[in-house]
Amino acid sequence: MPQLFQRYTNTLAPASIVAVFIALSAAVWGMHAIIFSPYATEVGQPVSQVVPFSHQHHVAGLGIDCRYCHTGVETSAFAGLPATETCMTCHSQIWRDAPMLEPVRQSWATGQPLHWNRVHNLPDYVYFDHSIHIQKGVGCISCHGRVDRMPLMAKSETLYMRWCLDCHKAPEDHLRPKNEVFVMKDIVPDEKRGVALLRAEEIDKTHLQDCSVCHR
Repeated sequence: MPQLFQRYTNTLAPASIVAVFIALSAAVWGMHAIIFSPYATEVGQPVSQVVPFSHQHHVAGLGIDCRYCHTGVETSAFAGLPATETCMTCHSQIWRDAPMLEPVRQSWATGQPLHWNRVHNLPDYVYFDHSIHIQKGVGCISCHGRVDRMPLMAKSETLYMRWCLDCHKAPEDHLRPKNEVFVMKDIVPDEKRGVALLRAEEIDKTHLQDCSVCHR
């Protein structure tokens, strides 16, 4: 009976298996790289707005507190966006004729609100409450980054579930005294202080990882 396979197939077979393994590994690595790339996460990419509002100028330059514009952040699930009246509190007196502020003046004159484009936008199946994070001592920069260094607003974190869970598994690394929640200062992890804040706020780390906390 003639031989069905040539002698070189003894080398070809294992080489093919290795090649398939390498190809699959490369595909998985490639998908992972794409999923976590700025292209997919939009991290660091400024979002175009009707008015090029600079947090760097207003927060770092003028020292305006987050709560002046985001009035609901301490009591509501949503931080809220400033009404045109809030903008015109200052800009009816300064930069009154600046061309870039024409949409603000038009909004003021017509009563039509400005339509801002969302920078941080969670899926509908995710529940996030700003107020509880603020009340427990999570600083604004933990999620939004150093907005005082952003001429134009952009995401600083992926907001992926894994990123949220990293904080929920070790909240002590992210908590700060309540008088520092709105301070634009990077937090230096301190285990002793973190444990003390966990105890003071009666935070149950095991409960934080329950699915129902974020998916309701």
